[in-house]
Amino acid sequence: MRVALHTRVRADRVDAYEAAHREVPKELTDAIRAAGATSWTIWRSGQDLFHVLECEDYGRLLAELEELPVNVAWQARMTQLLDVVHDYSRHGTGAGLPVVWELP
Repeated sequence: MRVALHTRVRADRVDAYEAAHREVPKELTDAIRAAGATSWTIWRSGQDLFHVLECEDYGRLLAELEELPVNVAWQARMTQLLDVVHDYSRHGTGAGLPVVWELP
């Protein structure tokens, strides 16, 4: 399944956000893959961040990452950088942007 998300980086933290993503812990990327993700891309337009991820089961992915210490630490770091934070524990499987159109 594909999931699209929207978050927003704080205006004064864009450089820190990009720097953080140049050094995502291997333990976290391994855990994301183990939870069923096959790809995750983030684009930035100004402060707006658009994520597209592909995974087997988004709800399972969120549940497996939620309590993982490396993810908890990463989410705490992201909370300091983002105005709009994707809160994994509240959004569940219904999270994401609704599909408006797809090329048939």
